[in-house]
Amino acid sequence: MSVFSVPTKANVSANNQAIFNNLEKGLGFVPNLYATFAHSETALPDYLAFQNRKTSLKAKEKEVINLVVSQINECTYCLAAHTALGKMNGFTDDQILEIREGSASFDAKLDALAKFVKSTASNKGHATPESVDALFEAGYNKASVVDIIVVIGDKIITNYLHAVTKVPVDFPAAPVLATV
Repeated sequence: MSVFSVPTKANVSANNQAIFNNLEKGLGFVPNLYATFAHSETALPDYLAFQNRKTSLKAKEKEVINLVVSQINECTYCLAAHTALGKMNGFTDDQILEIREGSASFDAKLDALAKFVKSTASNKGHATPESVDALFEAGYNKASVVDIIVVIGDKIITNYLHAVTKVPVDFPAAPVLATV
């Protein structure tokens, strides 16, 4: 049993309460994993600033990264959240499942991205030279690679936070993959 509960607005600092209010206005609720960051005075604002930084990546590209990394790390929370966000960004259910497996045959650029992210995350940062070459051949550049690595790091943070805290998932469950 986890020693972590999901803090409520009444149980967090005034600064985090203001962030909860903004999340409620923007999302309609405070996701449990975001609320969990509020056990710390500074983690929630720091994480949201990190997550919402300017990037060269499009929303769909970020969702590809989020889905691949969350699948590799077997994070049920992030898989559920990013399945919902992937659908909001125009991916079909079948495309989301394929992305989670580390490919995107329906789009050559996203396919190179998914394969690079899978290689990078599976090998603890040591992407295969072939996946790096394919990423550049697909049109990504050095700035893109840096932004991709930052999003991978962002997702690892939330994957690990959920793995340790095991707070309840408050998004519809993502389907289980038959193989990874």
